[in-house]
Amino acid sequence: MKLDTTPLWLATEPACTFGTAARRLDADVAIVGAGVTGLTAAALLSRSGWRVTVLERDRVGSGETGRTTSHLTEAVDAHYHTLVRDFGLDAARLVAESSRDAMAWIEASASALGINVERTPGYLYTERDADVDLLARELDAARRAGCSVQLTDETPLPFPARGAVRWEAQAQVHASEYLFALANDAVARGVEIVEQAPVKHVQEGEPCLVETERFTIRAPHVLVAANVPVNHSVFLHTRNFAYRTYVVAAEVPAGYLRGLFWDTDDPYHYTRVQEVHGTSCLMVGGADHRTGEESETEACYAQLLEYARTRFSTGPLRYRWSGQIIEPVDGLPFIGPNSRGSRVFVATGYAGTGMTFGTLAGMMFADVVNGKANPYASLYDPGRVKPLAGAYDYVVENAPFPLHLLKDRLTSGADIRTVGDLRPGEGGIFAGPAGKMAACRDVRGEIHACSAICTHLACDVVWNAAEQTWDCPCHGSRFSPDGRVLNGPAVADLRPIPVPARSK
Repeated sequence: MKLDTTPLWLATEPACTFGTAARRLDADVAIVGAGVTGLTAAALLSRSGWRVTVLERDRVGSGETGRTTSHLTEAVDAHYHTLVRDFGLDAARLVAESSRDAMAWIEASASALGINVERTPGYLYTERDADVDLLARELDAARRAGCSVQLTDETPLPFPARGAVRWEAQAQVHASEYLFALANDAVARGVEIVEQAPVKHVQEGEPCLVETERFTIRAPHVLVAANVPVNHSVFLHTRNFAYRTYVVAAEVPAGYLRGLFWDTDDPYHYTRVQEVHGTSCLMVGGADHRTGEESETEACYAQLLEYARTRFSTGPLRYRWSGQIIEPVDGLPFIGPNSRGSRVFVATGYAGTGMTFGTLAGMMFADVVNGKANPYASLYDPGRVKPLAGAYDYVVENAPFPLHLLKDRLTSGADIRTVGDLRPGEGGIFAGPAGKMAACRDVRGEIHACSAICTHLACDVVWNAAEQTWDCPCHGSRFSPDGRVLNGPAVADLRPIPVPARSK
């Protein structure tokens, strides 16, 4: 039987639900997104007496926080030897320090809520002789940045590694258990969470206006914590790149493999074990690719499953899911005011450490609202310009946009089949009565059709078979089979198109 793509966290923790109508239209603070960033900020601000309204597109935890593998770590994706080169040693020290601050806040908050956070070592390892030198450079840079690290030839892995950098006192937590507890505590302190309230526009002003389809919230301070900021500058979008990443989770014996693990492959694999209701599950993630540039995404799951089964003692596959990670051009997230003097605060570009950086972003926003200086504000400033950091990636990652746009405008891109030929679970681009039509037949056999043109910057969407979504290869917007927005930066749904009667 084909497994669905519900993440382990959401499948094993009873969902908490909140209202879908706003009881108040005026707030001190409006927050877009009820993931770890938004709820961290809401929890902190509610303790300071602010009236906070949180708007969530779907349900609490249904976004990227619910799709994490919940590695809490200072071992950032960008690697410390790269940070030292591009930002300097002082900045690298601040990255490590800020990450530890975020982990400590999670641990203290979780403890107060009765949630267990397990401290555990983390290992950056390699299976290749050619990457041993990389480990040595990372060890030196991380040590100079203030991390507690050591080089080792021994890891708990059940297969040979050529070496590893071991980080002490990293951590892990059940993502949804923690997030739901944080949400309920915030509500108990007066925070209003409104679900199924996708935000269409944020208008800067005094007060700012946060517009949904049904109502508008007025607030002097706004945090956009929706993974990708809505309706903000195209410049910021060109400095963040959307990637799909995949996870498989299989049963393993109790007590199997303690630690967090990341290899030096490109894309890298990330691994850890989660205990869920008496069952241990090994989570292996990776197989990343730019959103919209793989249509046969079942192969990504198959690749990870093969990796897991050839290296670990795995039992039955229990869960599989994917997430959307936002890679920043220079390796560090963008956290801070959208522009100089702005009352709108943005947080994006967490790469593979969203639980840690998301928590940090919530802490930083709370400081801004409380008028408190934050020591990391300059480092993560969205307006920073680092000419040497990420210049090559900026060119390479943005090159597909004009190429996709040109190809989409000059070619039909139409499927040679007819819509009626689609089998359940299939989708394709067809010639419609008013242009390109994105049509799919869902697993129940019903056909859906909508415009194939992404509502963000007009690239053509691509069918993602494993996830049953329409994905845009230009800036990572994603849509449901019937065209509803699932991931930004798009805020408008794909235009519906009537399905020809003969196609059904």
